[in-house]
Amino acid sequence: MFDRPGTGTEAVLVGLDFGAADYAESVEELQQLAASAGVTARALVKGRRLRPDPALFAGRGKVEEIAAAVADGHASLVIFNHELSPVQERNLERRFGCRVVDRTSLILDIFAQRARSHEGKLQVELAQLEHLATRLVRGWTHLERQKGGIGLRGPGEAQLETDRRLLGKRVKVLKEKLAKVRNQREVQRRARSRAHLFAVSLVGYTNAGKSTLFNRLARADAYAADQLFATLDTTTRRARLPSGNAVVLSDTVGFIRRLPHTLVAAFRATLEETARADLLLHVVDASSGDRDAQIAAVNQVLVEIGADAIPQVLVCNKIDRTRIPARLERDEYGRISRVWVSAESGEGLDLVRLALEEYAASSLHHTEFKNSAAA
Repeated sequence: MFDRPGTGTEAVLVGLDFGAADYAESVEELQQLAASAGVTARALVKGRRLRPDPALFAGRGKVEEIAAAVADGHASLVIFNHELSPVQERNLERRFGCRVVDRTSLILDIFAQRARSHEGKLQVELAQLEHLATRLVRGWTHLERQKGGIGLRGPGEAQLETDRRLLGKRVKVLKEKLAKVRNQREVQRRARSRAHLFAVSLVGYTNAGKSTLFNRLARADAYAADQLFATLDTTTRRARLPSGNAVVLSDTVGFIRRLPHTLVAAFRATLEETARADLLLHVVDASSGDRDAQIAAVNQVLVEIGADAIPQVLVCNKIDRTRIPARLERDEYGRISRVWVSAESGEGLDLVRLALEEYAASSLHHTEFKNSAAA
């Protein structure tokens, strides 16, 4: 049997190229994720393959190269920028003699570090347990069959089955608690709906500047930092527009390419805030060369949570890092569709407020028309 090794913060990062167009950006993102998790990267191992190896994911030559990097850097952790199967993970740990973590586990670890609210901690724990359920495989020391003996003889149930049963019970408890949170959110949404408040959700790729923009618009103090997944907990504030009208702004968790499905499922109560919005401010890092792929990744998650039909204004942020001036763009119907701003300097924020004014006024007019028609 195999005892899983302990873990640490000195790591070898591994990013293999399987021909994806965004390979370079993905490797850079791996480095940012590792730094966000508090990991010190001792080496970065790259390589090309046509397909993953069923047993080791990487080829044997590449595995030996990684093992040498682990030894040279005295690393206690190897992080793959890919999803590993439980068998691959176990085989690699046997070869390296240290803990092996895949991309999904790394993101879950960051979420666990950043969760602050009771709801956020419940969501992260649920995601971790549902991911763990896929890793319960035979071959790990704690999954040996229960030993017999005086006072120790059990009904013969495998420890694997015991683990799954206990894990299932905890998952059920977490889902019940999150259902209560969902009901509370629904009550709050109904109250805002009765007050005819225009609801706006800020969405976007992680570290695009959503929280900084939110703080500017709502005059709030939500945590904002130049790191991935700085915000996990949804923050909602009422903001007053120049016309005097009020809107409700919600700052949400950032998205990322290949966002683990367990996280999407666990954060559904939070993400429903986005799905029920009247308008989405899709915040984009205009200084990123990978912005088109990031926009596509966010839109894919919006499809998953049923928010893809909600009107959207693209907010191209961080123009202070580019030579792009603050401006706006309208679609063929005359609606503001894109705005260039700097949430950090405040340049162009008046254009964002103008977009909110126009969409809120259009929504109010539509509501009044429906009410008069019903009367």
